[in-house]
Order: sequence, then structure tokens, then C-alpha cells
Amino acid sequence: MDPFSEDHTKMYFYETRLNTYVGWPFEEGCACTPENMAKAGFIHTPTGNSPDIAKCFFCLKELEGWEPDDDPEKEHKSHSPSCNFISLKKSVNDLTVEEFLKLQKEKQKFHIKKYCNEAITKFEEAAKSRRGEIIKTAMDEE
Repeated sequence: MDPFSEDHTKMYFYETRLNTYVGWPFEEGCACTPENMAKAGFIHTPTGNSPDIAKCFFCLKELEGWEPDDDPEKEHKSHSPSCNFISLKKSVNDLTVEEFLKLQKEKQKFHIKKYCNEAITKFEEAAKSRRGEIIKTAMDEE
């Protein structure tokens, strides 16, 4: 996995994030327009049941149940205060190479943590299920 490939860096750019907002239910007259959502680092990740799911490309925080008056930047900061992207003081285009590399390192940490936590959860669920099967087998043999 190359953390500097186009696939891993393209979402840093506003236009790329904005292009994900096909079918977004909030448009003009709302605080959570596609433009404001993209500015706050969110990408649109709808499902069949939830057309308003948005996820930060950087910290992977997913939020749904948006209301027209929800401010994407404030929501992002309140639900993921440690997200380095939402706390940037300047545009991605104005970052030095060193600043971008540090930012990308922090992004990788978020992604690794999420995927490790998912793997641990799957392992724990499988272990619990297997334990149940062993107990059931032992009870049947008595």
C-alpha cells in the first residue's frame, strides 16, 4: 500500500470530495450543502437506507441524520476533535511538502487504527461464537 499514491491523496482536494455528493438530500438554503460538507472534509457515502451518510476522508468519522441547519465544520470538530484535517489552519494547496507528509502520516494512523479495531472486533466475535459452540458440544456430551 503506497500512502502517497493518487488513490490515497486525491480526497485532500475539495473538488474531488465535492464530486461525491451525487444525490445528497440537502442543497440550497441549508447549512449542510455539498459545498460546505466537502469543505469540512466529508465525502458522501450513502447506503440504500441512509442517503445522508458522510465520512471524513481523513479521520474516517461517519455521521448521518443531518439536519438542514447542521454546520458541517462544527459537527466535524465536535464529533472528531482530534482530526488533523478539520483543524488545518491553511489550505492543502498552501502546505509545504514537509507539512503534507506529516499530515499524511497522521491520516495513515487514523486508517491503521480503524482497520486494526475492526480486525480485533471480528476476532473477538469469532472467539465468542467458537466458545459458545465448544460449550454447547460439551453440554451435549454430558
